[in-house]
Amino acid sequence: MKKIAFFLLLLVAVFAAVQFKDRPTAVVRKAWVGKAVRAVPGNVTVRAEFEMNLKSEVSGRVVNSELDPGKSFAEGEFLVQIDAGDLELDIERVETRYEAAKATIAVGSAIELELESAKEDLEVSRRLMESGQMSAAEFRKQARMVTQIEQRLKREKVNNQLDIDTLENNLAQMRRDLAKMKILAPFECVVSAVFARPGDLVSNNSSIAQLISTSRTVEARVSEENFSDIKLGQKASVRLLGYGAQQYNATVTKILPSADPETQRYIVHVSVDIERDKLVPGLTGEVSIVTGDREGAIIIPRRALIGNKVLVVEDGVVALRSVETGYESLNEVEILAGIEEHEYVITDNLDLYREGDRVDIEERG
Repeated sequence: MKKIAFFLLLLVAVFAAVQFKDRPTAVVRKAWVGKAVRAVPGNVTVRAEFEMNLKSEVSGRVVNSELDPGKSFAEGEFLVQIDAGDLELDIERVETRYEAAKATIAVGSAIELELESAKEDLEVSRRLMESGQMSAAEFRKQARMVTQIEQRLKREKVNNQLDIDTLENNLAQMRRDLAKMKILAPFECVVSAVFARPGDLVSNNSSIAQLISTSRTVEARVSEENFSDIKLGQKASVRLLGYGAQQYNATVTKILPSADPETQRYIVHVSVDIERDKLVPGLTGEVSIVTGDREGAIIIPRRALIGNKVLVVEDGVVALRSVETGYESLNEVEILAGIEEHEYVITDNLDLYREGDRVDIEERG
């Protein structure tokens, strides 16, 4: 009997050892006390602040171009030169006419000399009329001649000024057109496409290139039920899919007043604390905008939730608990009831465990 009892005990020990050895290891984390935050979730998309279809304002042949897809330019840097040879010759001709017109005016008018002589003759005639040696009618005739000369002089001055103004306006317009033939970057940008190369003829208002601004807009879209809680200046957390689990601090900077007609989601802009080079247009991700907080709350990872239940490990045994949740953020959730501080909750591979399972634990932050 002693041998049988010993053998049975040995079998039980071996079975227990095997069972212990085969127990799975559950990844857990302790519930902790901290600040619970209420956060509005949403999707984010990185966009270039604006794009521009660069167009030529004048016609001509492209003689020089720095445009190349992917190349960056600062505001005011040279992009394209359109052949200005013919226009420069035209400007030179008009400048010559302009200088000649000014020189002609500076020499003086022959009509002024004629008027001066006519006025002297009129003064002599006045004395003759007063002495009775000339009739009043003859005097009035000479006076009218003086008036006619004065009018001719005024017309000449008006015409001279008109010629000067016309030439100045022509020069200003031609110089303006000349300036347009040297195309500079209108803002800090990157070239995304080039439509005209050196040697190509371009017409007025024809497209030369597509430019994308280097400034970026991070656009967040939130549901209608969460939109009313969002205010300017609220803090947020952004995760971009292209950079894995890395989260970046952000701030709400703009709230658009209308919803996207296709998705019925409202749009807000956030400023993200990240290197500008990382904000590549087209990147997508998630945002969590903090709209409230509460100190002294019991918190667990959000990924530990199964609806309104949580898997808790007590003395190596899995228990399924119902919980009451409070504030939720992107990664954490406040527990109002059902979990106490320091209790272990399973956070990974929740579908592998059932209530009553015996497990080892591996605590991870």
